[in-house]
Amino acid sequence: MTSFTASIHRALGLTAARRGRELFDSSVQHDGERFRNVKPRPAEGIGKTLSIAWNVLFRKPDGTAPASTLPVDALTREQLEAAPDRSLYRLGHSTMLLKLRGQFWLTDPVFAERASPFRRFGPKRFHAPPIALADLPPLRGVILSHDHYDHLDRETVLALARTTSVFLTPLGVGDRLIEWGIDASKVRQFDWWQGVEIDGLALTATPAQHFSGRSLFDGNSTLWASWVIVDGDLRVFFSGDTGYFDGFRTIGERLGPFDVTLLETGAYDAQWPYVHMQPDETIQAHLDLRGRWLTPVHNGTFDLAMHRWQEPFERVMGLAAAHGIPLATPRMGERLDLAAPHRGERWWREVAEILPAGKLSGLTP
Repeated sequence: MTSFTASIHRALGLTAARRGRELFDSSVQHDGERFRNVKPRPAEGIGKTLSIAWNVLFRKPDGTAPASTLPVDALTREQLEAAPDRSLYRLGHSTMLLKLRGQFWLTDPVFAERASPFRRFGPKRFHAPPIALADLPPLRGVILSHDHYDHLDRETVLALARTTSVFLTPLGVGDRLIEWGIDASKVRQFDWWQGVEIDGLALTATPAQHFSGRSLFDGNSTLWASWVIVDGDLRVFFSGDTGYFDGFRTIGERLGPFDVTLLETGAYDAQWPYVHMQPDETIQAHLDLRGRWLTPVHNGTFDLAMHRWQEPFERVMGLAAAHGIPLATPRMGERLDLAAPHRGERWWREVAEILPAGKLSGLTP
């Protein structure tokens, strides 16, 4: 193997499946070759796969990206350090900054301009992060749900490694970090239902229905997960990426109820119902989890699907109102008090005109 090829393999993490075999072999999610979901994925022929790729690349409808600048609340390190405990800030997509017990935790960090292995191609950000990567305060930990490019950016985690104490990952994802040069002593890997207590916080990797991979050659060589974070009497659920499945009910029964659920609501499509949730499924997942406040995430930052960019907010807002679920929709960078959330403004309506009521399922007037 040439040094150039080896560097590409390290960048993509193609050897992750070769490491940590003793951990993989003990996991019921691993079949000896790959990780798998509890419910088998429906067979998809090459024709459907090519059709999806063609539509995403060449048949995008109008409105999948905002027509003007998104409102973003700029943050400073001084602001964050002065913020009270149990603060949460959306930094974009599924990147959440939480302040718990005086320390900072970051989920699925992506500060890159594109959710892509390429710097000039792939989904581009709608907005800059509310705070520059270099201005973040030191992190107690980074929590990763899986290894897709819109959830795990190599350059971001390498930059964070200098000031981050621990990286919590599903099985195999930690091996990628180690291959990229992150100190193995900082990396902790977990199967579903495994967890750790750190400085009074209980963090548990829980099931999700998704898939993994960063190239054509390593599909499902690492595990995917949702996460439960417990801080005394506060319980928070972070979905990562997932389709709707029975596991939400089990998580709710075993580890709920939850004060706040951070649930995927965006980048969905009727063509891939198994791995992402429609807004009505997000609502059902919240109910299954026995959640109180719902905060929809995985939206508002990257153009990853065929729907209008603001559609997830509109649909989930209407559905939440119909079910009597309090919905928190903070702007990027706006503080959300996890102990006493607020509803937030309909900030996306400042950006682009909404389609007429009724054009989208679940739309509110």
